[in-house]
Amino acid sequence: MRLRRKRGVEQRVAQKAHLIVSGQQELRGRWAEVFGSGHPLHVEIGAGKGAFLAAMARAYPDINFVGVEKVPEIIVKAAEKIEAAGASNVRLLLADAGSLPFYFDRGEIERIYLNFSDPWPKKRHAKRRLTSPRFLDIYLRLLTKGGEIHLKTDSREFFEYSLESLVGAGFSLQKITFDLHGSTAGGPATFGCIMTEYEQKFIDQGIPICSCEAISPLV
Repeated sequence: MRLRRKRGVEQRVAQKAHLIVSGQQELRGRWAEVFGSGHPLHVEIGAGKGAFLAAMARAYPDINFVGVEKVPEIIVKAAEKIEAAGASNVRLLLADAGSLPFYFDRGEIERIYLNFSDPWPKKRHAKRRLTSPRFLDIYLRLLTKGGEIHLKTDSREFFEYSLESLVGAGFSLQKITFDLHGSTAGGPATFGCIMTEYEQKFIDQGIPICSCEAISPLV
């Protein structure tokens, strides 16, 4: 569903310029300068309202996090949540996933999070899926050798499509589970217990969460 653009949202984005960056291609290869440290760079694509990023930033202060979100109204809410959490190791990027090569250099990202991405269930929309070959090619360029994609979804169909696409792109897979919070093999303890807003909602509804980790080629 397309959100109606709210009046004054551009001003609200501008007021959060210390957290939200947009239209700045010179950031490519310079994220260590942005954060003032050379800590590993983790990127969440589709950051939503920022709960996951805020919690991750508090739990892992020695990692720099960037949340990518294309909807201004939502990214402002994420900025407010991160600000309230006092997380200094997070920045938000107002951009579409297809434009990531303008903002990140080759091999600059250590890990990408795809949390409950839009599954685009219709076949004619398959190229819009964030695990389609088009996007996986982008991720491969931007990830370090051996870099990771951590994927969670409530859509089994999207998950199965993603597994096939990831293997086809040369990723190796580990910690595959079709029921993250009910599985003794994968489980929250091994995959990570920090959840998104969507994840908690699905758990409350009894909907199983599919997840896996994909490792990019070392050569």
